[in-house]
Amino acid sequence: MIGDIPAAATQSPRAPRRREERTLHAAAFTNGPNELFDFILPLWAGAALGLSATEVGILMAVEMALSVIARPIAGVLSDLFERRYVAATGAVLYAASAAGYALAQNAAAAYAAAAVGGVGGALLWVAVRAIISERLAEDSAVFPRLLASQETGSWVAFIAGMVLIGEIGFDGVFWACAGACLLAAALLLSAPRRQHPAAVRGGGAGGAPGTTGPQGAAAPEGAKGVAGSAIAGLGAVGRRLRPMLLAVVVTMTAEAAISLLLLMHLQREFDLEVIQVAYVFLPGAIAMSVAAERLHGYVVRFGRTRILVCASFASAAFAAGLAWAPNPVVIAALWILSGLAWAAVIPIQQAVIAEASGEHTGRGMGVYESANLLGALIGALTAGMLYDGADWTVACLSAAALILAGAVVVPRAVRSLGVADVPPPPPAPEAEAEAERAPEPETGPEPETASAPEARARPGTSPADGTAPPHPKGFLTKDSAAKNAAAKNAAAKNAAAKSAPAKEEPPRSREQLLRELGRHAVVFTVVQVLLMLVGLSWLRDLVTQDTVDVLLHGGGQESGFARVVEDGGKIWVFVLVGHALWTGAKCLAMAVGRGGRG
Repeated sequence: MIGDIPAAATQSPRAPRRREERTLHAAAFTNGPNELFDFILPLWAGAALGLSATEVGILMAVEMALSVIARPIAGVLSDLFERRYVAATGAVLYAASAAGYALAQNAAAAYAAAAVGGVGGALLWVAVRAIISERLAEDSAVFPRLLASQETGSWVAFIAGMVLIGEIGFDGVFWACAGACLLAAALLLSAPRRQHPAAVRGGGAGGAPGTTGPQGAAAPEGAKGVAGSAIAGLGAVGRRLRPMLLAVVVTMTAEAAISLLLLMHLQREFDLEVIQVAYVFLPGAIAMSVAAERLHGYVVRFGRTRILVCASFASAAFAAGLAWAPNPVVIAALWILSGLAWAAVIPIQQAVIAEASGEHTGRGMGVYESANLLGALIGALTAGMLYDGADWTVACLSAAALILAGAVVVPRAVRSLGVADVPPPPPAPEAEAEAERAPEPETGPEPETASAPEARARPGTSPADGTAPPHPKGFLTKDSAAKNAAAKNAAAKNAAAKSAPAKEEPPRSREQLLRELGRHAVVFTVVQVLLMLVGLSWLRDLVTQDTVDVLLHGGGQESGFARVVEDGGKIWVFVLVGHALWTGAKCLAMAVGRGGRG
């Protein structure tokens, strides 16, 4: 069984970090196709296959239904087996789904591809989040990093897909997505195994004797008993997480409703095409990818419940502001506010679920993902009824009221689970690097003997003759484990002490940030001058032509390579503006902090 493979390959202290990094890269490569599919599948189904609106709805429902059903099962598999194998299987199924869409010639083939994609998404995302949670105890910023990776993959895929779809068509985009998913599977398979092999531990929701820990091996009762205990553990986790799951359904209902309302409003009221709608959503996605880790600093400073309340008010202000937004440019600016709110909320939700799930993080993430999808389904139905049956202003204010309800429901759910309101700060990069460079203490593992399975099943027991039991690979005695922990703590403290003086030099850091922005601006200026000389500068069109029309519809290039170059220049303008805003905010924060210390 996969879960029984020895874990001796990951004894290096750098292995968990490498495992996380490759998982983050895989998340970026797969979330791009995931988000792009949601956007272009209805268009492709109608344009390429000639499906009716009802058949398009069935296509989307097939994927969602299979995903809802499969995600709790994926959670059990992520706790029983090596998680990177579960996630890689999901990525391969995602690739197969994309290839199925590219080859589909009728509705039945499209439905089959959607079913495969639903199962693949369940296996992939539940296992990825379970892998990321493995370092949560030592680094509270792991889930903000995951969200940043996902959103980066999302907006990069959106830009590439929207720019290239006119050149390579829907089929070419699907094949490109399949290749990205296969690359993600390769990254997951090349990641190190989890450092600590599973042992029978009593902690965690739903823990029971005879069950396995995360990624564990079967207990001596046999695989059948383990499977039964796994299902029982899934129910126990669901009952423990019930308050948070209800809160997740509420917040996801609000997010899905406002997103669909905005999409329909842009298409019907402003007559925007697909690529133009994508450009409206693009600034918010970039804001989420850039701000997720930085907002975690405020979570550490002010606590989870306060940030959740602030994020709910910010998102509600966005929804209410939509009622009077005069044009898509204002809507894009408001969408940034919503993106910042969700960049704070989503990592908090995932961290709370992981902490409250204990040893059964896979199961916890499985039911959490199902709650997300259930909320998305309810939100889509609610948005449709609001848009058709109510005035636009009433629809926006109703969505804002639902979001404000989350300001009460979500913080109460966090408190009811008993998790810490203020997470520990993530380790400083210098301290983490120093700890990884520290020499590994001698553990002296012995070859595994015939009695190793019994030793795993009954840790701490001794043979009948009173001698010490042999230590399986990866296990340490209490004394050696204590010495190793003390050595690592000392190395981390020494590294933190060495890095402390560097943190007290904000002027130097500010100057470095400004130099980086200056270099970026110089390169941007040189390239823009060259583009102006050859007549491919979007920035020049923005200045010399109708500004709003150029923002929404692009410059003078209609198609071909020239349009790709001009769109690339347009994207670079937004990237530079974002870089400048981030640098300004960082410098302002340093100045405020310095004044406070003075």
